[in-house]
Amino acid sequence: MNKYKPYIYIALPALNEAEYMQEFVSCLKSQTYQNFKLVACINQPDNWWNEPKRLNICKNNRKTMDILESVKDIDIEIIDKSSRGEGWKGKKHGVGWARKLAMERIAIEAQNDDLIVSLDADTTFSPNYFESLIEAFKSHHKAVAASVAYYHKLTGEENADRAILHYEIYLRYFNINMLRIGSPYAFTAIGSAIALPVSSYKAIGGITPHKSGEDFYFLQKLRKYGKIISWNREKVFPAARFSDRVDFGTGPAMIKGREGDWSSYPIYPYSYFNEIKSLFDLFPVLYKKKIKAFLDDFFEEKFGEKDIWQPLRKNFKTREQFVKACHHKFDALRTFQYLKWRYTRDKQNSDEVNINKFLNKYYLKEVIENKLESFDSMPVSRMDDLRNLLVKIEDEYQNY
Repeated sequence: MNKYKPYIYIALPALNEAEYMQEFVSCLKSQTYQNFKLVACINQPDNWWNEPKRLNICKNNRKTMDILESVKDIDIEIIDKSSRGEGWKGKKHGVGWARKLAMERIAIEAQNDDLIVSLDADTTFSPNYFESLIEAFKSHHKAVAASVAYYHKLTGEENADRAILHYEIYLRYFNINMLRIGSPYAFTAIGSAIALPVSSYKAIGGITPHKSGEDFYFLQKLRKYGKIISWNREKVFPAARFSDRVDFGTGPAMIKGREGDWSSYPIYPYSYFNEIKSLFDLFPVLYKKKIKAFLDDFFEEKFGEKDIWQPLRKNFKTREQFVKACHHKFDALRTFQYLKWRYTRDKQNSDEVNINKFLNKYYLKEVIENKLESFDSMPVSRMDDLRNLLVKIEDEYQNY
């Protein structure tokens, strides 16, 4: 990447995004690094044209295309998966397929050292964002991807702000604990906060088009291939939206949270992460001999595997290879599954109790005065203070 000026290709899936598109284009035009191209996949199922309740989305997508087609001073390629007769047909549809289609188009045209930058239309970013990514990959030339720092924009509307802050507190608390225990999968998967060289995309066989969570599986796949940059000097700023376009993620979390249901996004006791760390510490020992590991009950109950480590001992001949294989086996998905499994078997404290215990254990000098009251009644400003404290802690880990 040091031999020439890399081209940046922005992969943009867009559905019902017309109200955000002008600001998004303004962010592109303001970039100090202008060596880029936007590849936008405007998409929806084709049968929505025949559904009165969905017709407004079809028209919104047409407006999005009009906005992009009117831009003459940016290199833009539109993949039309929304016009009548051009939309998705059958089961293959959604943001995962749209993101994949854009990235596949980029991979055909781009050089290996060019960058794919994954963004969403409701996300804003500073004029130095693209330049910061170029610098990050030059500084970490062996990195295979970047999980970019993010910061959700508040709306001024209490219900939306309370919901997005609760969700972001969950995300940051989770990642801080993953960083604390040294998990290789310490990243937050947000589709609008990912960048990678084209060579990495090709090496892993591209993105798998899950209907939801494609960003999570994409980053997990990349992490198994190599190291991921987890800090960048410029953040992206996703919008806080009540949206049901995907099955899980920010929008659905906000919708459920607005109704008081945060059961899918619990603040797990920090001790659960310590249990995972105890497993990590055993990996070198497990290479030599079979011993009872703390999470064996989980693997046997959930997957019917009584000794998951024996096949790894057989197939990997050095301790280093074995430990790496263990981390591939107990990956980000298994981490989520273990925490959920563990949580259902234990007496559950409230989110507020668990985060208070964590802060008092590890960050006593930085704890916000007095104990946290219920997230449902806590002033939004106080939730924002907690969010910002977690941002500070996370940044210190990632920029270490």
